[in-house]
Amino acid sequence: MAVQPSPPPSLSRPLSRRGFLAFAGAGGAAAAAALYGYSAAPAWASPRFPSDPFTLGVASGDPTPDGFVLWTRLAPEPLARDGLGGMPGVQVPVTWQVATDPEIRTVVKAGTAKATPELGHSVHPEVSGLQPSRDYWYRFRVGDVLSPIGHTRTAPATGSTPAHLAFALASCQSLPASRRYAAYRAMLSDDLDLVVHVGDYTYERRTDETLADFRTNHARHKLSPDLQAAHAAFPFVVTFDDHEIENNWADDISQPDNEPSNEPSRFLQLRANAFQAYYEHLPLRLAQRPQGPDMLLHRRLDYGTLASFHVLDTRQYRSDQLTEAFPGGPQHPGVNDPTRSLMGDEQERWLFGNLERSTARWNLIAQQTIMAQIDYDGGPGVSVNHDQWDGYAVSRNRFLSFIDQARPANPVVLTGDWHSAWVNDLRLDFSRPETPVLATEFVGTSISSGCGWAAAVKAAQPNNAHVKYLNPDLRGYTRITATPDTLRADYRVVPSAADLSGTATIDSSWAVEAGRPGAVPV
Repeated sequence: MAVQPSPPPSLSRPLSRRGFLAFAGAGGAAAAAALYGYSAAPAWASPRFPSDPFTLGVASGDPTPDGFVLWTRLAPEPLARDGLGGMPGVQVPVTWQVATDPEIRTVVKAGTAKATPELGHSVHPEVSGLQPSRDYWYRFRVGDVLSPIGHTRTAPATGSTPAHLAFALASCQSLPASRRYAAYRAMLSDDLDLVVHVGDYTYERRTDETLADFRTNHARHKLSPDLQAAHAAFPFVVTFDDHEIENNWADDISQPDNEPSNEPSRFLQLRANAFQAYYEHLPLRLAQRPQGPDMLLHRRLDYGTLASFHVLDTRQYRSDQLTEAFPGGPQHPGVNDPTRSLMGDEQERWLFGNLERSTARWNLIAQQTIMAQIDYDGGPGVSVNHDQWDGYAVSRNRFLSFIDQARPANPVVLTGDWHSAWVNDLRLDFSRPETPVLATEFVGTSISSGCGWAAAVKAAQPNNAHVKYLNPDLRGYTRITATPDTLRADYRVVPSAADLSGTATIDSSWAVEAGRPGAVPV
């Protein structure tokens, strides 16, 4: 899997005036220094810890044919209220090793990263020069303390056509009181090349506003042994939705019920804090390091010629929602306003250009909210959720019109957000089921978040002929397997979100045949 080359944020786009003002307020010179990888903190040459500094585990992500990014964060007291994780204000050298065996005997790459207080003592070393389609194991050391050992896998060589790709689609993991995630524990039994997480990795608390708040909230989630085990087993590819920052946020706009952050300047500061904590706790590359309230998260990852992942960010550049009616409300006439956008003009051009030039057998669009029209009105009216693509009908029409005209090979949309599992046909006119299917949308159920609106979802199914499968009642993940001929989605569910004693089962399986849009039951 090759990550589409992109320069660090400091070179890829100028910091906006809005972003600069919020960024300067977020920490002035210290924050600016951290942006460029510098720290004014003194070095701690021989660190000693009274307790384990690797409480939050290890992770890898965004694999390429010759490498990946690694991650850990030093936090002997991960829930310390000041957000510092129990660390002093010093730079700490963290060494890392990559080996071809799980005992770390045959080390093929090694290096040292500086954990600085400006970035919460997190490190994100980017490893290259490895072999494609290869399993590797890695670990960190700080002082005389070793981290847990993690496993990861590089992507196939550029231009090669692998026979098989297996990944998990995951989203929406509100934190159970027990900190146990049955879906992640079940995931460990699969042989996966990667996990694609399309948002709501954490759920914000209403009081979260400062960087310390968001750091401790991430640490609460990361302390789950099941989440840590999944990160240690597979490389992750991540993008955020709303709850990592604030419910239903849109660009620089906080929603009216999210007091007190709906003051524009205050929300931008909150967003900058949330973005930094998100980066500090996930295996993201330097190109994704935020600049205050700006973060370059959309990117492409290629898996040889078998598949390309087009990873979207549908929050940071979107127009504001037209209404807050939930789970649906009468369709606002503004959904057809051509000036409204879900992706933003620049990201939309980027996506269309990537799809137009793609030589992949499968083009997988990893994004957040349901793209298919979902009408909740059982009568002649139309009732939709305006936070989803239904509230941005012009953006959806542009995307589906592009698919219809450019005909990129086998587009499949991968979605989360709605705490329920769906299989949807995507067509230009959802009111006319006789029109051609252009693509399939697989909506994965949540890892743990409940669907309190399940009754409304079930009642809506008869209104939407393009919905082929729906289950809002069970939690889990979607295992997707691609070959040159077929893409198969197995909806793996668990009896209880937090109870590890149950057995994961396949609730439903669907397949798309290459060259024939539309999923059929297996």
